[in-house]
Amino acid sequence: MAHYHCSGAVPPKRHTQFRDDDGRLRYEELMGEEGFSSDSSLLYHRHVPSAMLEARPWELPDLTTTPNWPLAPRHLRLHDLFGADEASQRDAVTGRRLVLGNADVRISYVLAGAASPLYRNAVGDECVFVEAGHGVVETVFGDLTAGPGDYVVLPRATTHRWVPTGGEPMRLYAIEGNSHIAPPKRYLSRYGQFLEHAPYCERDLRLPDAPRVVEDTEVEVLIKHRGSGGGLAGTVHVVPQHPFDVVGWDGCLYPYVFNVDDFEPITGRVHQPPPVHQVFEGHNFVVCNFVPRKVDYHPLSVPVPYYHSNVDSDEVMFYVAGDYEARKGSGIGRGSITLHPGGHSHGPQPSAIEASLGVERFDELAVMVDTFRPLELGEAGRASDDGVYLRSWSQDAGADGTSR
Repeated sequence: MAHYHCSGAVPPKRHTQFRDDDGRLRYEELMGEEGFSSDSSLLYHRHVPSAMLEARPWELPDLTTTPNWPLAPRHLRLHDLFGADEASQRDAVTGRRLVLGNADVRISYVLAGAASPLYRNAVGDECVFVEAGHGVVETVFGDLTAGPGDYVVLPRATTHRWVPTGGEPMRLYAIEGNSHIAPPKRYLSRYGQFLEHAPYCERDLRLPDAPRVVEDTEVEVLIKHRGSGGGLAGTVHVVPQHPFDVVGWDGCLYPYVFNVDDFEPITGRVHQPPPVHQVFEGHNFVVCNFVPRKVDYHPLSVPVPYYHSNVDSDEVMFYVAGDYEARKGSGIGRGSITLHPGGHSHGPQPSAIEASLGVERFDELAVMVDTFRPLELGEAGRASDDGVYLRSWSQDAGADGTSR
């Protein structure tokens, strides 16, 4: 983000002495990307941010993956992964279950009713979509409120925790990059401002509240970081004072929230390709959203997508709300994921094509991730696979994807 913001108390000049009313020096921390060569923010702490009392291992959840072999499109039912009684015991960090992943991105899902520990992802940025429920994401920059339809974007190494509110658990779809996650470059000027053709802009972003100081000692922070052999590892740091001790910060790097209802869909007389739905990008993957919209208005248009081969990418669609037109007759519903792998030509179910003709509006909401390396199945992906989706394009397939 190249959108400058200042919150709380900061000195008039960076890298100069900044003292409290009693003359004690504040500790300046630069949080920056790409080795001092990209976006950054300066945070001013009451205590030394590097101080540590203890470091010990944190056993990460199961992150093993299995190749999608034999190659097949798959339907995963995420709502089957958790029982209602599990929510009170699970949190948004340690309770995640890995659905799909590769060397660039991991997609997890959780039904979380408990507050999470303090957490820092030192591997890459996180983009967490809130399917249902409400909560507060407390961060070192300040608090963010989050609810249905929100993307919560958390830069790498942001210390934070998730606190569900409102009496119901949060359903969270977590996209974890091994890189940074940002708006597509084609939406931005060379200086980073959103351009006129972008489907959202700076006004649509919700930034953290003013930072607040939490008084506590000997506090645990869970850290996910790079391990040996290119894998991931977890560590618990015990720090002498609570990391939420920032009195002010400024810069262009910070967490923010964007709600999918503020995405302005781009439409045309004939069917528009998926890049018009893009909302974020990371290294070797993109994030798109399909929102309620007026559809193609050529008199002979076919509103659902044409069949297409994912030559360079795997496509993952998470169905959030409405009735996704192209998947009618396939058994897809809310909480479903479809995985359409590279090497498989896919498109609408046959019955959906004729049914879409003459339709003026699609009332659907879905989040799509396209990756440029093959995705493998995590333990949650293997557990939620319906096993029959590959047959759903057959002319004689039933609504559950099985042959009749």
